[in-house]
Amino acid sequence: MSGEGLLTWTPAGGLRPAEDGAVSGGRLLVADSWLVRDGRVRALDRHKERFLRSCGECGGPPLRRLLEFWQDMTAALPRTGEWFPRVELAPGSMELRLRLRHTPPLGSEVRVWAAGQSDPRTVPRRKGPDLDTLARVRGRASDAGADEAVLVSPAGTVLEAPTASVLWWEDDTLCLPSPRLPVLPGVTVALIQERAQRSGIRLAHRERTVAELDGREVWLVNALHGIRPVTEWVGEPLRAPRAARAGEWRTWLDDAMEPLPGD
Repeated sequence: MSGEGLLTWTPAGGLRPAEDGAVSGGRLLVADSWLVRDGRVRALDRHKERFLRSCGECGGPPLRRLLEFWQDMTAALPRTGEWFPRVELAPGSMELRLRLRHTPPLGSEVRVWAAGQSDPRTVPRRKGPDLDTLARVRGRASDAGADEAVLVSPAGTVLEAPTASVLWWEDDTLCLPSPRLPVLPGVTVALIQERAQRSGIRLAHRERTVAELDGREVWLVNALHGIRPVTEWVGEPLRAPRAARAGEWRTWLDDAMEPLPGD
């Protein structure tokens, strides 16, 4: 495959370009995406596990079909250039799809809207159903002059960003929201947690408001951009210090990319 587009999958025919008008509407039941750079990818097996688990949770195709789709999908991924493919489970038809997309501009830092946004998601622990809703939140952040927003609980506790996990440092402790909160199980944040544990860095689950992140090194983390330190809080007088730790961690994460299976 060499161009962008939507491919639909069937057991008999494999992946084929979607016919015009053949794709039904409605919000996706499941979605997952990752960065592919010249045939290399980070933690693809973990994205696979999350996608298969999510499909099972909403009554998707049997595991055997999902594994056949994943094999065909992996073979279809481009081996040159930068891509941000997305696998999808469609509503109604339970159709499996691969959406090939060129990578959008990548960022090494991020400006965040400091006004905490009430979490609008209906299925916060599964990626897919709320993509359109989260895109609207990001649109409001853009209108305010920021790149991203922060979703908060009814009590004002930081949850995550519309497209990224939120981590922060308190002295020498790497902090993240409590697992009891409604947050997506992020693949990249799991890699970071494991490295911290291997390195003897203290990890802690803490509940903080946006205001309580003032003056701390804060990261937004996802599969596309990797680690982006917050360099500016927009709309409130919160301080974003120089990100002393982010550079070394970004280098490590970039080096974690591996060739696609079969290459």
